Amino acid sequence: MSHPVKHIAHFDLDAFFVSVEILKNPELKGKPLIVGGDGQRGIVAACSYEARKFGIQSAMPALTAKRLCPNAIFLKGSYHEYSKYSRIVTEIIGNEVPQFEKASIDEFYCDLTGMDRFFGVSQYTRELREKIIKETGLPISYGLSTSKLVSKMATNEAKPNGYLEIPAGKETAFLWPMNVDKIPMVGKQTTIQLHSMGISTIEQLAHTSLDLLEYQFGKSGKRLWEKARAIDDNPVEPYSEQKSLSHENTFHQDSNDLNFLHTELVKLTEETAYDLRQEEKLTGCVTVKIRYANFETVSRQEVIDYTALDNVLLAKVKNLFGKLYRKGEKVRLLGVRFSQLVPMTLQMNLFDNAEEKLELFKAVDDIKKQFGNNLLKKAATISRSSKEDQPPTP
Repeated sequence: MSHPVKHIAHFDLDAFFVSVEILKNPELKGKPLIVGGDGQRGIVAACSYEARKFGIQSAMPALTAKRLCPNAIFLKGSYHEYSKYSRIVTEIIGNEVPQFEKASIDEFYCDLTGMDRFFGVSQYTRELREKIIKETGLPISYGLSTSKLVSKMATNEAKPNGYLEIPAGKETAFLWPMNVDKIPMVGKQTTIQLHSMGISTIEQLAHTSLDLLEYQFGKSGKRLWEKARAIDDNPVEPYSEQKSLSHENTFHQDSNDLNFLHTELVKLTEETAYDLRQEEKLTGCVTVKIRYANFETVSRQEVIDYTALDNVLLAKVKNLFGKLYRKGEKVRLLGVRFSQLVPMTLQMNLFDNAEEKLELFKAVDDIKKQFGNNLLKKAATISRSSKEDQPPTP
């Protein structure tokens, strides 16, 4: 029995952060805009197409961007607004598409296989794009093909604010004239290496022997060869609220000591945030769970701006615990859960020192990985008794 032809759409909000800023202030339209810090150590988180014409790119130091375009307008950016609009688009897609994957805060894959019998996939995808633009005011591009890989590459060609459909059987005709650096995940180093082998187009890559590529690139050689031939059967992974990370702890002895309970919350939050960063995810929803001595279990959750930062998550966890806890009652279990997970993107890390903080937390994560989790503890997790043992400071 032959399998039905797959129909996979890749939607990508164009210059997402910049587009949200223009919605807030339409006078900025058409200007070279940069979202991110403009100080000595500031970094470009996102930039408008007008700014890109000057050679400005994400992750570039702000000072370099200023030199390239002295008239660029720097905006601090609003994490809260980006999270809000990301959720609005997620909801529209969730209501219209049976299965979709949220690949990042501004990027989605939709599996529309089988819908051609009912609607005609091409028309359906176009109408979905129009609906998103109409309801949010944000520009969005899409690619539609038989695989995630080809659709993503089609979106990149369709930008800004356009769409491109690659019919079944035409995948290699679309890919082969392109340069190898157009393949997702092929960075500078790989491109240089391929060029040194005399390979500059995707067609040349497709006709290179698999053995040679595996010899040069190891395991990723095979993946390169497959991508060049449009071989990609990665499924669309359903975005569901159920996917979550959590830690909980049942105490040896029930306790209503607030210092002890807060220390436990810090530990649970740190452990869960560590897992979050190991999976390179951001969370958009925090839940705190309390089980009292009489086994009554209560929990409270709150939607938050997407983050992976300990300090932000800890503030939210303590706040939820404060709203939930019945003073004086003994607790036997505490739990912390992060849900609504999305993959971390470069952009989301390049905010107001958020990047420096994230780098710091990641450095701590690396040490924990090497030497075990118990080596490093924040001041708050060190029990008070050890502080009380210290002689008073003069």
